[in-house]
Amino acid sequence: MSKTYGNESISALHGAERVRLRPGVIFGSDGLDGCEQAFFEILSNSIDEAREGYGKEIEVTVYLNHSICVKDHGRGIPIEFNEKEQRFNWELVFCELYAGGKFNNGARSNYKYSLGLNGLGTCSTQYTSSYMDVTVLRDSKEYKLHFEKGENVTPNGFQVKNVKSKETGTTIHWLPDDQVFTDIDIPPEYFADIIRRQAMINPGIRFILHTETAEKKFREDIFYYENGITDHIQEVLNSRKPISPICEFSDEKTGRDKEGQEDYSVKIHCAFCFTTSISCIEHYHNSSWLEHGGSPEKALRVAFTGVLDEFLKKAGKYNKTEAPISYQDVYDSLIFISNNFSTKASYENQTKKAVNNKFIKDAMTDVLREQLTVFLTENKPAADRILAQVLINKRSREQAERSKLNIKKKLTGTIGLENRVQKFVDCRTKDVSKRELYIVEGDSALGSVKQGRDAEFQAIMPVRGKILNCLKADLPTIFKSDIITDLLRVLGCGVEVSAKGSKGLPAFNRKNLRWNKIIICTDADVDGFQIRTLILTMLYRLTPSLISDGSVYIAETPLYEITSKGKTYFAFDDKEKTSLLKKLRGSVQIQRSKGLGENDPDMMWHTTMDPATRRLIQISLGDAEEASRMFDLLLGTDLQGRKQYIADHGEEYLDQLDVD
Repeated sequence: MSKTYGNESISALHGAERVRLRPGVIFGSDGLDGCEQAFFEILSNSIDEAREGYGKEIEVTVYLNHSICVKDHGRGIPIEFNEKEQRFNWELVFCELYAGGKFNNGARSNYKYSLGLNGLGTCSTQYTSSYMDVTVLRDSKEYKLHFEKGENVTPNGFQVKNVKSKETGTTIHWLPDDQVFTDIDIPPEYFADIIRRQAMINPGIRFILHTETAEKKFREDIFYYENGITDHIQEVLNSRKPISPICEFSDEKTGRDKEGQEDYSVKIHCAFCFTTSISCIEHYHNSSWLEHGGSPEKALRVAFTGVLDEFLKKAGKYNKTEAPISYQDVYDSLIFISNNFSTKASYENQTKKAVNNKFIKDAMTDVLREQLTVFLTENKPAADRILAQVLINKRSREQAERSKLNIKKKLTGTIGLENRVQKFVDCRTKDVSKRELYIVEGDSALGSVKQGRDAEFQAIMPVRGKILNCLKADLPTIFKSDIITDLLRVLGCGVEVSAKGSKGLPAFNRKNLRWNKIIICTDADVDGFQIRTLILTMLYRLTPSLISDGSVYIAETPLYEITSKGKTYFAFDDKEKTSLLKKLRGSVQIQRSKGLGENDPDMMWHTTMDPATRRLIQISLGDAEEASRMFDLLLGTDLQGRKQYIADHGEEYLDQLDVD
């Protein structure tokens, strides 16, 4: 049905609606991430005050009802009438987007370096709150304001009274609105992490986190770093001994992003050291953690990789024709923290997770190159250890990449005359919707299954012996197994593992699977069950989607062969055997079923391979998880758990014991 689209179709959002209806525009999300960002907007204003020397303590209180309170001892937000703007300051700060005291970062500014830039945070947080209470102390007065759903409901705009105390500061207590954000239950770990980071990059400022654990009962955590980022490096090292001393340096540069723009200042503060086993890279700008890096990350990559490459060449450390190092080789042994400030910052967006100024990148690149060059020159023993470690990282990476490339070729190569999987027997049809792969137990089963199959659509892959327990083995060990890599090649769909060692392996692609059904077919005895479980475990670890989408089956094989009056019947368990015996009259001959390799082709076809008469069990992810859990319990390293299981359930298996 058509709708009229005319002059009256265009509308504009006003007041609190500008943020309440589209919080993701300001906070990056209308979910929990956005709610967390709103908290950080309020916290950052208190940090800016403390950094300018107004107050050395910030308190954050988190309540059980999800409300949050931030209290500082800064100068206090101006509340009263602003002659220049002809409006009250409380309106500008709490009800006007793009209003604040941080637009001018020049010599006459209240804040030379500040996290807040756009005049959006406080107002937007107020707009998205169910309520917000503000208390301001300044000029020997106490101001109070109360907002609900983005509107000031305080009589006369604000309440004010004279106080004798000279104390100053701002306290903001608000409840994020669950009608705006889809989730307002910020986890305690987030508050602890963000406050710890702020304490680390703002040395000398004391942060106190109060968390309500029961009604009116609070846990108190104090965060304070006397030496800032160097203390944090010691935390990361956690008593490990680095191969170089910690190097800390600061510098300040002035410049512009391009011609025609005004100059601005960049204050660079970094610390680093090298290790043999761990790495940690963190960038902060104007007190904001740059989770996505941006300019500082680009500068670090260029400067450190370039300088170390130059020193390696000068020292003749490279082998002839050896490729130069990459940033990854440096990263693997580097702990590096940058804590920079600038009077102008071009953030990726309001969430401030990346800064993209060209001058910041250029200035930081120059400073890092200079400082690392001086450090390596003046610390020869440490420089030798660093260069040696970077080369070790490089050569280990290259060796791992070569190994992964070989594995990738093994797993993704087309199976043909020149590239056959040993003893794999393919079927004739190329129609994937009809093709079935039987994974059978050993070479002995291969013969009878091969003769009993329908060669048009049924292929056979014998598994030689017991394969690895893929839940216990690491990826390099798994992919050294020819049995496993051959089976994965036959499947053709790659692997879906996200562990560190899987980078460079063929990614899982369901469209490349060569089979409609993957059928595990083993003997109906203990060894057969164990092999079946190992194959399921391998598929569960390396290709779980094949299980979850219903492509994996188990072929039930008969446990008993019963002959009566010249006819042969098959029972798949004791219950079925008992039922058959009741129906059959006269003499019967009962024989426990032989292994698959001893069955004649007709029996194999009738009991296990004929789509009309066979019994297949489709495996679900829960089945595979349970099989893997039991396998790990009964054959893994948990000796005490195994003893307890046998004690609790051993009697259930007494009739299956094979003893004379």
